[in-house]
This record gives sequence, C-alpha cells and structure tokens, in this order.
Amino acid sequence: MSNGTQSIDRAAEILSLVVRSDDPISYTEVVEETALARSTVSRLLSALERNGLVERDGEGLYRGGSLFATYASRFDRVENLVAAADPTLQRLSEETGETVNLAMPGPKGVVQVAQVDSTFVLGATNWADVEVPPHCSALGKVMFAYDVIPLPTGRLERRTEKTLGSRKELTDDLESVRERGFAIVHEEFEIGLDALAAPVFGVDGGVVAAVGISGPTMRIAEHHDRLGALLVDEAGLLSRSLKRKVTHR
Repeated sequence: MSNGTQSIDRAAEILSLVVRSDDPISYTEVVEETALARSTVSRLLSALERNGLVERDGEGLYRGGSLFATYASRFDRVENLVAAADPTLQRLSEETGETVNLAMPGPKGVVQVAQVDSTFVLGATNWADVEVPPHCSALGKVMFAYDVIPLPTGRLERRTEKTLGSRKELTDDLESVRERGFAIVHEEFEIGLDALAAPVFGVDGGVVAAVGISGPTMRIAEHHDRLGALLVDEAGLLSRSLKRKVTHR
C-alpha cells in the first residue's frame, strides 16, 4: 500500500469514528480507538478540520463538520422546493399538456429536479437524462439572465443553425429575457423542439429556480406569448408561496 493510500485510509478511519460517535469525541479517544501515532492523528484531524469534515466544539471535542450540514441542507432545500412547486407544475401540465420542468442551479449549470410528463406521445422526454447546454435551454437562459450561473466564455456550441453562437448573441437574448420576464428557445437545441421558462424568486429576491415548458415546435411556436405569460403568472405564484412559507415559520 502506498503512503498516499495509507493516509487516505487512516483519515477515513478517523472521520468514520468521529461521525459515528454518539457524542463529540476527544483527541485522546481518537488515538486510543485507532491505535495510530499521536502525531499522525493530530496531522489528519487538522486536515479534516481545514476541509470542513470535522470541527471542534467549545470543549475542544471533535464532531462532524459543517460540510455534512451543507450537504444535508442542499437535499432538504431541493425536497422542500419540489414539494412547494408540485401544484404549480400540475396546473401547468393540465393547462398545456406539454412537458413541464422545475430546475435549479447546479455546479455544472442547470439541474432538473422535477418533471411532469407531456400528455402527448410526441414530445414526451425525460429531461433528467438529457444533457442540454444552458445557452440552448430556456431554463438555462433564465439562470444566465438573472446571474445565477456564470456566462460561458468564447464561442458557444452550435446544436442547430438557430443556436446562439457567441456571447454577444447570448447577452442580447438575455436582455430580452429580463424585459419580457421569460425565456424562449426556438429550435436552438434541436430542430422541431421549442421551450419556454420563467424565474422563481426566493425570499431574498434572488432567483432560486426556473419553471419551464417544452414541446414540439409545431404545437407551441404560435403560442409563445400565451405560454410565456402563463409561466410568469405561475412562477410568480410559486415565488410568493415560498416567501409565505418562510414568513409563517
């Protein structure tokens, strides 16, 4: 076993011991339980603490670090948002019959967190399994327009002849998104596919998610304005609902 692998195994052993302990654990207890050299335990605990994996309480005892709380709260936040948004998604589905999605910003752009499938056979897609460049996505354009995810640099990947190909084209389009309150994608990801999306605002006024509709161009291209207005109304209701939930806690 290499020194690097051995260090990882030892750090994992210490982390497991701290996290599984019913109560915060002392440095001496870690040394005794692991039978490792005191200098090794000290070095590895320091590394774990620097990276938020363990932390010390007021008495200097070790417990699971803030990174675990961050990880857990992320999933709580997603679950709470999905639950709050479900009536919105269902109403949009009933009104349009098209695929309805809820998305949140993620480390690599946009993450689909909920979907109500289209009532039509044509256009039914599970978007959670499809990687869509954000500049080709109505949901992604919303995230870009409200500074939730960083704008791409350089030339943009062209998926069709209608895809926005430069940062200038994208920023001009994002200005329109902010002006009308919703984003439109017209055959920019795939010929024959259109999509629209509107922002969902959180308590602090920032965008926390986007709600979108997608379907065949032949069905929805002539109805962009109506569908966009519907999305803005429903996203607004959801935004106000999120604020009320926090206010009434």
